Amino acid sequence: VQLVESGGGSVQPGGSLRLSCAASGITGSNYAMGWFREASGNQREFVAVFRRNYGSMHYSDSVKGRFTISRDNAKNTVYLQANQLKPEDTGVYYCVLSERSLIVSLLRSPTSYKYWGQGTQVTVSS
Repeated sequence: VQLVESGGGSVQPGGSLRLSCAASGITGSNYAMGWFREASGNQREFVAVFRRNYGSMHYSDSVKGRFTISRDNAKNTVYLQANQLKPEDTGVYYCVLSERSLIVSLLRSPTSYKYWGQGTQVTVSS
Protein backbone atom coordinates (compact mmCIF):
# COMPACT_ATOMS: atom_id res chain seq x y z
CA VAL A 1 0.00 0.00 0.00
CA GLN A 2 1.20 3.48 -0.87
CA LEU A 3 -0.25 6.74 0.38
CA VAL A 4 0.51 9.99 -1.42
CA GLU A 5 -0.50 13.27 0.20
CA SER A 6 -0.81 16.71 -1.30
CA GLY A 7 -2.27 20.09 -0.49
CA GLY A 8 -0.31 21.40 2.47
CA GLY A 9 0.94 24.97 2.66
CA SER A 10 0.95 28.20 4.62
CA VAL A 11 -2.15 30.20 5.44
CA GLN A 12 -3.18 32.98 7.75
CA PRO A 13 -5.41 32.30 10.75
CA GLY A 14 -8.99 31.89 9.62
CA GLY A 15 -7.92 30.56 6.24
CA SER A 16 -8.58 27.20 4.60
CA LEU A 17 -6.66 24.34 3.06
CA ARG A 18 -7.67 21.09 1.38
CA LEU A 19 -5.46 18.06 1.83
CA SER A 20 -5.69 14.99 -0.41
CA CYS A 21 -4.45 11.45 0.05
CA ALA A 22 -4.48 8.90 -2.73
CA ALA A 23 -4.03 5.24 -1.82
CA SER A 24 -2.81 2.50 -4.10
CA GLY A 25 -2.43 -1.21 -3.51
CA ILE A 26 -5.45 -1.61 -1.22
CA THR A 27 -6.71 -5.19 -1.40
CA GLY A 28 -10.06 -4.94 0.41
CA SER A 29 -12.91 -2.52 1.05
CA ASN A 30 -13.17 -2.68 4.86
CA TYR A 31 -10.55 -0.10 5.62
CA ALA A 32 -10.17 3.00 7.73
CA MET A 33 -8.39 5.96 6.21
CA GLY A 34 -7.73 9.37 7.61
CA TRP A 35 -5.33 11.89 9.12
CA PHE A 36 -3.03 12.40 12.07
CA ARG A 37 -0.86 15.42 12.70
CA GLU A 38 2.35 16.13 14.56
CA ALA A 39 3.33 19.52 15.86
CA SER A 40 7.01 20.17 16.50
CA GLY A 41 8.12 18.25 19.58
CA ASN A 42 4.70 16.73 20.20
CA GLN A 43 3.24 13.28 19.80
CA ARG A 44 1.18 12.38 16.78
CA GLU A 45 -2.42 13.43 17.29
CA PHE A 46 -5.57 11.97 15.76
CA VAL A 47 -7.42 14.40 13.47
CA ALA A 48 -10.11 12.57 11.49
CA VAL A 49 -10.84 9.21 9.94
CA PHE A 50 -13.31 7.63 7.53
CA ARG A 51 -14.36 4.01 8.01
CA ARG A 52 -15.38 2.73 4.61
CA ASN A 53 -17.31 -0.37 5.71
CA TYR A 54 -19.46 1.71 8.09
CA GLY A 55 -19.52 4.87 5.98
CA SER A 56 -18.74 6.83 9.14
CA MET A 57 -16.53 9.85 9.81
CA HIS A 58 -14.87 10.58 13.14
CA TYR A 59 -13.14 13.75 14.33
CA SER A 60 -11.04 14.92 17.21
CA ASP A 61 -12.72 17.46 19.46
CA SER A 62 -10.11 20.05 18.48
CA VAL A 63 -11.15 20.06 14.80
CA LYS A 64 -14.82 19.10 14.96
CA GLY A 65 -16.95 21.71 13.22
CA ARG A 66 -13.97 23.16 11.33
CA PHE A 67 -12.55 20.19 9.43
CA THR A 68 -14.41 17.82 7.12
CA ILE A 69 -13.18 14.48 5.86
CA SER A 70 -14.61 13.15 2.62
CA ARG A 71 -13.73 10.43 0.17
CA ASP A 72 -13.90 9.24 -3.40
CA ASN A 73 -14.22 5.47 -3.11
CA ALA A 74 -13.63 4.90 -6.81
CA LYS A 75 -10.27 6.65 -6.55
CA ASN A 76 -9.37 5.36 -3.07
CA THR A 77 -8.80 8.97 -2.11
CA VAL A 78 -9.68 10.87 1.03
CA TYR A 79 -9.75 14.62 1.46
CA LEU A 80 -9.48 16.85 4.51
CA GLN A 81 -11.10 20.24 4.14
CA ALA A 82 -9.64 22.39 6.90
CA ASN A 83 -11.48 25.66 7.54
CA GLN A 84 -11.13 28.36 10.19
CA LEU A 85 -7.52 27.35 10.67
CA LYS A 86 -5.77 28.34 13.87
CA PRO A 87 -2.05 28.61 14.70
CA GLU A 88 -2.39 25.49 16.85
CA ASP A 89 -3.35 23.53 13.72
CA THR A 90 0.22 23.94 12.52
CA GLY A 91 2.10 20.68 12.01
CA VAL A 92 2.90 17.85 9.67
CA TYR A 93 -0.26 16.08 8.56
CA TYR A 94 0.01 12.38 7.86
CA CYS A 95 -2.41 10.27 5.88
CA VAL A 96 -2.99 6.89 7.52
CA LEU A 97 -4.68 3.65 6.52
CA SER A 98 -5.67 0.45 8.24
CA GLU A 99 -6.81 -2.48 6.14
CA ARG A 100 -8.54 -3.87 9.25
CA SER A 101 -12.04 -2.85 10.21
CA LEU A 102 -11.35 -0.73 13.31
CA ILE A 103 -13.73 -0.33 16.21
CA VAL A 104 -14.29 3.21 17.45
CA SER A 105 -12.09 2.80 20.53
CA LEU A 106 -9.07 2.09 18.32
CA LEU A 107 -9.49 4.96 15.85
CA ARG A 108 -7.45 7.49 17.82
CA SER A 109 -4.40 5.31 18.38
CA PRO A 110 -1.49 5.72 15.93
CA THR A 111 -0.59 2.06 16.37
CA SER A 112 -3.91 1.04 14.78
CA TYR A 113 -2.67 2.16 11.37
CA LYS A 114 -0.10 0.12 9.50
CA TYR A 115 0.36 2.48 6.59
CA TRP A 116 1.48 6.12 6.77
CA GLY A 117 2.12 8.72 4.11
CA GLN A 118 5.22 10.88 3.97
CA GLY A 119 3.47 13.86 5.55
CA THR A 120 2.59 17.32 4.33
CA GLN A 121 3.34 20.53 6.22
CA VAL A 122 0.55 22.87 7.26
CA THR A 123 1.56 26.22 8.72
CA VAL A 124 -0.96 28.68 10.11
CA SER A 125 0.62 32.00 10.93
CA SER A 126 0.03 35.70 10.51
